[in-house]
Amino acid sequence: MKAIMFQGTGSDVGKSLLVAGLARAFANRGLRVRPFKPQNMSNNAAVTADGGEIGRAQALQARAARVAPSVHMNPVLLKPQSEIGAQVVVQGRVIGNAPARGYCAMKAQLMDRVLESFRVLGEEADLVLVEGAGSASEVNLRNGDIANMGFAEAANVPVVLIGDIERGGVIASLVGTRHVLAAEDAERIVGFIVNKFRGDPALFAAGMADLEARTGWHALGLLPYFDGAGRLPAEDTQSLTQGAATGTGRRPLVVVLAYPRISNFDDFDPLRLEPGVEVVFLRPGEPIPGNASLVVLPGSKATIADLAALRATGWDIDLAAHVRRGGHVLGVCGGYQMLGTRIADPDGLEGVLGEVAGLGLLDVETVLAGAKTLTQVEGVSCMSEVAVKGYEMHVGRTTGAGLQSPMIRFRDGRADGAVSAMGRIGGCYLHGLFSSDAYRAELLRALGAEGSQLNYESDVDATLDALAAHIEAHVDCDRILALAR
Repeated sequence: MKAIMFQGTGSDVGKSLLVAGLARAFANRGLRVRPFKPQNMSNNAAVTADGGEIGRAQALQARAARVAPSVHMNPVLLKPQSEIGAQVVVQGRVIGNAPARGYCAMKAQLMDRVLESFRVLGEEADLVLVEGAGSASEVNLRNGDIANMGFAEAANVPVVLIGDIERGGVIASLVGTRHVLAAEDAERIVGFIVNKFRGDPALFAAGMADLEARTGWHALGLLPYFDGAGRLPAEDTQSLTQGAATGTGRRPLVVVLAYPRISNFDDFDPLRLEPGVEVVFLRPGEPIPGNASLVVLPGSKATIADLAALRATGWDIDLAAHVRRGGHVLGVCGGYQMLGTRIADPDGLEGVLGEVAGLGLLDVETVLAGAKTLTQVEGVSCMSEVAVKGYEMHVGRTTGAGLQSPMIRFRDGRADGAVSAMGRIGGCYLHGLFSSDAYRAELLRALGAEGSQLNYESDVDATLDALAAHIEAHVDCDRILALAR
């Protein structure tokens, strides 16, 4: 097994996308490739076949490598629940919650689990592509680090550093990283890639030569911006499509409420890519447009706190008006729980004990208790019997009279969700619902559109192939393979 690690000069420089593209490129060459991210922080997660959870980016990278996702591809996942604390998931399972300072003391103890997962992947791979987290230059976090140079040192893995020219200052970012790193860490870096370039590459040839001279690292590629990036699932909320609705009325308008702890927002990528519908993510403070056809309450990592944020911004009033106008409402996971009459957290799983009134749009109530449900499922829509599939990822038990009119029925006979008597308000726990082309077409027709014009799964694979070809054309993949060890 050979391995090589990709770290960045900062967050959102394109590490995840680059690793996905390289995974597909090297898999196309016949190599057994495995993605690996020692530590990730994201509320966008995926369920693995073995009943664990990992970051969404690693699930996409596994798909790019044409292998099933495994909990070992992301052994430590942090899921933020507040400004200073997160849920800690280790090898797919929740082990507890920790404030930022408490996790700093904990992370050094997790290195053995991280290295164990790395070895497991290595036993089945020709090449492991390792992704770092955040910035390599966060030297204040170097002590006990498991995400960047701490892991690279422990696993003896060479590093490629990625800089983002789109945000400006890429030369200073790369050279500055070289300057602030300890000498032994800087020597571990074997090359760099400048990402998200726009324009004539000849105009930056001198810049690439200057970077080589100042850092002593190999220039491995000047990578132009990849226009298809928006067609692939994103992991960070920075990537959410935002902006005011056009209000033209020519297409149904779907509004997704992006409350502070929104999770699994990639659920709505298939809708966003449909040309027959307009999808807008609203931030707190932006009113729900009066011409919205469907308002979606997505998943949440802190359901009670996000429900309070929803009310604080006035969305509960906007929702009531939307329903009076005959609009549709859909809740997914935490959003489904919010649509009920009550949410109770008797054990303080989200941080604070207590209970709150829900929005009262569905006759159900939820108690946040018990083991976390993590499972891949298939079933049918109760409305039309069209096939659906996805995954459950939630804590909580939902009961009430509304369950007599479920939204989904799984193959194992279980029912999921609730639908109002008029059929315009519904909710369920099923993530990935809109990836099912037939169900998405059904929904779009209910909103007045012509139906689906997209084969979503084929589109994702075609985009990964295009990304791999893009990287092969502009990055020295042969040299990356030679530098891996």
